[in-house]
Amino acid sequence: MIVIVDYKVGNITSVQNMLKKVGCRDAIISSEPEVIAKATKLILPGVGHFDYGMRQLKASGLIDILNTQVIEKGIPILGICLGAQLLTRGSEEGQIEGLGWIPADTVKFDATKLQTGLKIPHMGWSDVEIKFDIPLLKDLPNDPRFYFVHTYHMQCDYKENEVVTANYGYTFAAGISKGNIMGMQFHPEKSHKFGMQLFKNFLEQY
Repeated sequence: MIVIVDYKVGNITSVQNMLKKVGCRDAIISSEPEVIAKATKLILPGVGHFDYGMRQLKASGLIDILNTQVIEKGIPILGICLGAQLLTRGSEEGQIEGLGWIPADTVKFDATKLQTGLKIPHMGWSDVEIKFDIPLLKDLPNDPRFYFVHTYHMQCDYKENEVVTANYGYTFAAGISKGNIMGMQFHPEKSHKFGMQLFKNFLEQY
């Protein structure tokens, strides 16, 4: 059973709808620890401010069960957009510590490195480069492109955790991974055939 974690941050029904399109009939949205404890896979979506996301996650009372499922039991989890950033230690956007499951920080786009005409936030379709062939990224269509909306991006301590990169003025980590923990800065639920294949892989490869 896939559980999409509901901590009241962002529109999560679009994630559930995309999962249905690729054949998943048992993906549920829940904020109940008892339901999350039964999950075989987890998705942590989210949009907006880092500190707000962490406050909401703490207020939901879900951090302990998420740590149990993800860290102790090794349940696969996919973070999306803000949900991916929350996997890091923290963000320049705020003061609250993140989950810290991947050795990485979330940093703001460096405007001094962006050529004229590139605005922050980075918004729209961008090509990505797969750096490490993890199961989540298997059999993506040629020249994969995903839809992004973000002002901050992830920055890993170790290159082996940066599994996908994109370029917006400079190369940045668009997808991070450490074992059963994966986070994608882009929105696969808005990325048509590329996002569908990624979700299909999450269903079938883990």
